[in-house]
Amino acid sequence: MGHAVSATTESLAARLKSEAVRLGFDLVGIAPAVTPPGYPQLLSWLERGFAGEMHYLPRRAAAYKHPEHVLRGVRSVVMVALNYKAESQATSTAKVPARVARYAQSGTDYHDFLRDRLKKLGDWLHDQVPQCRTRVVVDTAPLLERDFARLSGLGWFGKNTLLIHKRAGSFLFLGGLLTDVALEPDEPHATSHCGTCTRCLDVCPTQAFPEPYVLDATKCLAYFNIELEGPIPREHRADVGDWLFGCDLCQDVCPWNRKSPASTDPLVQPRAELSPADALSIFTMSENEFHAQFAKTPLDRPGWNGIRRTAAIVLANGQCREAIPVLIAALDDADPVVRGAVVWALQQFDDEAARMALRERLLMEVDPNVISELKATQQ
Repeated sequence: MGHAVSATTESLAARLKSEAVRLGFDLVGIAPAVTPPGYPQLLSWLERGFAGEMHYLPRRAAAYKHPEHVLRGVRSVVMVALNYKAESQATSTAKVPARVARYAQSGTDYHDFLRDRLKKLGDWLHDQVPQCRTRVVVDTAPLLERDFARLSGLGWFGKNTLLIHKRAGSFLFLGGLLTDVALEPDEPHATSHCGTCTRCLDVCPTQAFPEPYVLDATKCLAYFNIELEGPIPREHRADVGDWLFGCDLCQDVCPWNRKSPASTDPLVQPRAELSPADALSIFTMSENEFHAQFAKTPLDRPGWNGIRRTAAIVLANGQCREAIPVLIAALDDADPVVRGAVVWALQQFDDEAARMALRERLLMEVDPNVISELKATQQ
């Protein structure tokens, strides 16, 4: 049985929100535990194949229908948001500047510190309502967090599919605390404030939005350089530009982010070596060096080989001639996906040493995908 505390529910909800703010969250709202309104759209999105290689999404599709699948007996979903928009104070020394999405520039894993703060919020609720049940959710459980954020009054969905708050913008980490306590819910955010603006749709270099409010993840730069394990599609490598990890383009152009405040939270402040990163330095890191610097950070998600694959493309897009001998040496790399990216990168340079190295590699290459890359022309 859930915990009904009707006589003091509103005051408990208000006190819980105050505690969430004290713990460092910028926004907090409460939604009832219901089937999220966006669930039919999720099923349609999956049917259109827009999840790509993120196979965990269709595998758990049924569980997204109701938060009961995350916490049995759930009655309330407490949603929190934390602003991660911060400005780097460092002067870049990167030879080949490469952009890292804002959420990863601090080099800390937001899952960890959001989960830690939400657990403390759960502990506080347990003190108020002994024997209540709670569960913390930060991305990893089948919960449509964005839907519940809107239901709890935290904002509306932008045409780029992200949650937008009038004052805080869209650079927001979302997390949830599910509980069997019946808390007084907030009014859902019923209005949208995007109007006729299409800046987020227009700026996307890969046209990843087939229509407003729908993202085809299989065309998104962040999908290419984070989620995709194999080669980045050849036709989109130039579109990668200097994005080593993630992409913020559709947020950077959003008018609602123009006046949103910069966060002072120490856990989201950018590290100098990630704002921007140095594509050449990262490409030449050993596996041990990479893990020593980026283990337990967002950059570890694509792994050492995934990051080097993208770094090779960034080096070519930036036409860094200093990278040519480094890329030539990497034609012997053990990973075929990295080798394939290196082949493409060298093909982008008008350089005789690069052309000769590619001809020599073709004589000894055994991986069919890399052979295909070697035989492809750029003319």
